[in-house]
Amino acid sequence: MIFQGRFAGKVMVVTGAAQGIGAGVATRAAAEGASLVLVDRADFVTDVEQAIVAAGGKAISVTGDLETYEGAAQAMAAAIVAFGRIDILINKVGGAIRMRPYVQFEPDQIDAEIRRSLMPTLYCCHAVLPAMLEQGAGTIVNLSSNATRGIRRVPYSAAKGGINGLTQALAMEYAEAGIRVVATAPGGTSAPPRRVPRNAEGDNRQEQAWMAEAVEQVTSSAFMKRYGTLDEQIAPILFLASDEASYVTGSVLPVAGGDIG
Repeated sequence: MIFQGRFAGKVMVVTGAAQGIGAGVATRAAAEGASLVLVDRADFVTDVEQAIVAAGGKAISVTGDLETYEGAAQAMAAAIVAFGRIDILINKVGGAIRMRPYVQFEPDQIDAEIRRSLMPTLYCCHAVLPAMLEQGAGTIVNLSSNATRGIRRVPYSAAKGGINGLTQALAMEYAEAGIRVVATAPGGTSAPPRRVPRNAEGDNRQEQAWMAEAVEQVTSSAFMKRYGTLDEQIAPILFLASDEASYVTGSVLPVAGGDIG
């Protein structure tokens, strides 16, 4: 369902916008009137930009590595140059790289999971604050996960727990400045195959078995006993980003078929 004009006049930055939930959020927000800044390290983020523009929307794309602070700062600067302000930031970048028992993780693999699923959100929140403080208004929607309680991905779970803490503390610190900070905690979500694999090294047979165990746990923990759809994740993200949620801040909304994480 499209809410015509819901984001008219708003500038929205979406990270992880090249595919999946990020691309879906950006596409629908553009249809609802937002001017989009699409950020991803995958160069095919331009495909999403071109589709939005072809449909009559406004969008630019920025390629950069949000696992570095420089990447986050450059993305926010590009948004200001293009549109003069940032009203909404959607922090989508993240995702488990490996699925395995915690004891099987190597130290560098633990570090990689934290860099992937916590640091981009931490950096982007910091980089966007000057613009929002100058405006005296802004909304940040972070994507956490119900995997804060789950098996075979403990470092990822810890990273998402960090996002929950970031969301609540940042909301409390900046509410008086007119900035809302909220999050959704998606559960398992059915999506088209990733164009960039989560684990560039590929999964061996044992890792595939561990992945199957994680999928089984996610499905069985959900009251609805199924994965969600992309649309079922996109809708609550955009609700929280909109003025309809103007009295909601510091909240982490589970979107996981009843599993609160």
